[in-house]
Parts: sequence; structure tokens; C-alpha cells
Amino acid sequence: MVDVVGHLGMALLWLAPAWLVIEHRKTATTFVAAGFWFGMLPDVDLVLKGILPTVKHHGIFHTLLAVTVMAAVIGPLVGLVLKKTLGGSEWFSEAAERSALAFGFVMVFVAGTAHVFADMLSAPDIAEAVEPFWPIYQQSLGIDVVWYNNPWFNWGLLVAGIAVNVGLYYWQKPSTGSGVSTTS
Repeated sequence: MVDVVGHLGMALLWLAPAWLVIEHRKTATTFVAAGFWFGMLPDVDLVLKGILPTVKHHGIFHTLLAVTVMAAVIGPLVGLVLKKTLGGSEWFSEAAERSALAFGFVMVFVAGTAHVFADMLSAPDIAEAVEPFWPIYQQSLGIDVVWYNNPWFNWGLLVAGIAVNVGLYYWQKPSTGSGVSTTS
């Protein structure tokens, strides 16, 4: 389990492959910039446990099932909002407009899954262990790699996530507004 900074950094790292599959540079920027905030999505349980006492941290919301359901509900809405606000601009390609629902789903799903993975990186110290494959596999999974409040690890994830995305931004060739890459 990592802290907020670590979760956002992990989301940036997991969203970085978008630069390799989204040909339009500014659309890839939109995907990563809008998507990394959803790296905190599974921690909605921290808010809900104040309202519903049966909700526990690292419970159902920290499973791939819940991440998939949340991405299926929230993701298309995010895609539609991006299409509505950025559609027709240089920040949202024609291809992204045509597939805005899938665009939003993948963005939210990848960032949410990155969160679950990040929480698996430490032994349960201040929260229960994560059972990411519940209900299929009802065992906790974890790799004792990091302590929750380790600033080097958490800030390192954020710096690495930013560095990888900035590097891929400059590596990717600028594209035309049509969503078609300028490379042949």
C-alpha cells in the first residue's frame, strides 16, 4: 500500500503505454492527464465507510471486479464529458470522439487497477490486505516491498511517472489534428 502521491505516480506509470497506442499526441496527453486522477478511485471506500459502517478499507472496492464496474459506470461518462468539452479541438482527436465511451472506460480502468496493484506492494500495516481477485480467488495478495509512509518510494513513483510520460511525450512525433500520425 502506498500513499496518495504513490498512487498517482503508479497511475501515471500504468497510463504511460497510451503514448504507444494513441497516435494523436494531444489526445494522449488528455488521456494521461485526465486519467491519472482516477488512480485514487478505489479509496472511495474511505469516504463510504464514514457513511456505511459495513464498508471497510481494502474491501470490495479494492478488487478488479469493483474497478471494472466503476470504470463501466464512470468511464463512459468521463469520455462523454471529454468529448463534449474537448471534441472538435486539437486535444481530442476524431478517433477519440468516435470511441469516447471506450476511451473513458480504459482510462478509469487502468488507473483504478494501478491503485489496486500499488496497494499490493506492501504488507498490511495500517489497513487490511488486498484481495484483488475476489470473488474468484478469496486470498489476499501482497508483496512486502514498501512501507506505507516511505517518502522515497512514494515520491519516487510520482517522479518516475512524470518522467516516463514527459519522455514519451517528446518521443512521440507531433500529429495532425485529424488523429492520424504524421509518421509514415
